[in-house]
Amino acid sequence: MKMHPFFLLLMLFLTGFLAADSISPNEAKLKKTKLPKIKKENHVLLLKTSNFDRALKETKYLLVKFYVTLSQSSQNLSEEFAEAARQLKKEAPRIQFGKIDVTHQHDLRKEFNIQAFPTVKFFVNGSREDPIDCKGVRKASTFITWVKRRTGPSTVLINSTDQAEAIIKADDLAVIGFFRELHHDSVEVFSETARDVPEMPFGMTASEDVCANYGIQRNSLVVFKKGKPVHKEVLEEGGQNKLGLTRLIKTFTLDLVTEYNIETSVKIFDVPVENHILLFTPTNSETFNEIYENYQSAAAEFRGKILFVLVDTNEARNGRIFEYFRIRDIDVPAVRILNLTSDAKYKMPADDVTLENLKEFCQSYLNGKAKQHLSSEEIPQDWDKMPVKVLVGKNFNSIIFNKTMTVFVMFYAPWSHECRKLLLIWDKLGEQYESHNDIMIAKIDVTANDILSVGLDRYPFFTLFPAGPEYQEVAYTGEYTLEAFSEFLEEQRKMKEEPGE
Repeated sequence: MKMHPFFLLLMLFLTGFLAADSISPNEAKLKKTKLPKIKKENHVLLLKTSNFDRALKETKYLLVKFYVTLSQSSQNLSEEFAEAARQLKKEAPRIQFGKIDVTHQHDLRKEFNIQAFPTVKFFVNGSREDPIDCKGVRKASTFITWVKRRTGPSTVLINSTDQAEAIIKADDLAVIGFFRELHHDSVEVFSETARDVPEMPFGMTASEDVCANYGIQRNSLVVFKKGKPVHKEVLEEGGQNKLGLTRLIKTFTLDLVTEYNIETSVKIFDVPVENHILLFTPTNSETFNEIYENYQSAAAEFRGKILFVLVDTNEARNGRIFEYFRIRDIDVPAVRILNLTSDAKYKMPADDVTLENLKEFCQSYLNGKAKQHLSSEEIPQDWDKMPVKVLVGKNFNSIIFNKTMTVFVMFYAPWSHECRKLLLIWDKLGEQYESHNDIMIAKIDVTANDILSVGLDRYPFFTLFPAGPEYQEVAYTGEYTLEAFSEFLEEQRKMKEEPGE
């Protein structure tokens, strides 16, 4: 019987497939060893674009630090990160630590949108989609706790009072969740919160004896500090969210009022509360004790909603923060609220730092009724007498939104060396266009004047505000030379004159 050509081809294919698949154990081992291991440094994988995908596939849990060599913050974190990797090496081998110097790995930096250094992200099951951000963690022990809570239970289940006491006394801070039953929405929120607060131990219990021992009758969260309860939060079903609880609990890592200095500044920004209130006052003044007592009382009422910070105006190293808020000696004591997300600043309307005034200011801000505070220098008498006109906060809008005049503005900072050099070129540009009635060359000191209409992200920068209601502002992105500035102005004039533009 003659075999059909199709079956002949099928037999040849299967024979070849089986032969290719039947590799001896020695050959398989040899094939596997051809791929070199990813290099390590102090128990941390050295990752880059070429081996990152492989590292993800070979590792169930991968904690990666994105850094740049010249960043001091990155260097400070290196030892703690490596120590955490060393400790977990034997205890949890399925968890690996890696690091990527993104100075030369631009693709990975762009893919994961790395803006600050260092940035730590957690990758699970080989997926590079939506890694979990590990924020505010700086110590080896905290890295270990954070990873363990992401890969296993986030809280300890408490069955006895002795267990509860052991957790409460194990560290300066501890959080215990007391529940009637462990199948409850608030239990899930509590557990999720624990994953994001690795700085302190978390426990939970549904034991009637344990709840009775601490006098807890409703689903509640209790924060203990040095063995004593300092805050109790009732957990209503559907009434809490993870972010709100995280903010509240993390504030206990700081004092009720935190004095701003080099050491505490990092901790202040690690707490995920976007509203900061700052009291500027000399700590050696006669009225300090009374003012501070009022400030501390208000802090207790708005804990978790507004972070209370004290800035000693006698401390020379705080000079930059005075400049940022434009606080002068004559202004103190002064109170300001800063929203970290919008960078908006608010000034307390009352001059006296009383408990009543502080509470009214904070509540007004939280209700969205506080007016944003904008600083401005006084308008100089000769502001328009020179070829380059001088703008300040008080005359900025009325000048740049003039419908008959195109205004080309330099936004500068007096302390910037680059700005000081460019001001000389800007003066020459002003002289060049001084005879033009429809063009104004102007400048504004952005360190002394708050401007809402522009984004102050770098110094110097230049913006053209064309005449007429139909023309929108144009950001200048060319070279910083007299010729380039002139060409830009002429191009903009031609565009405006051409029909249909």
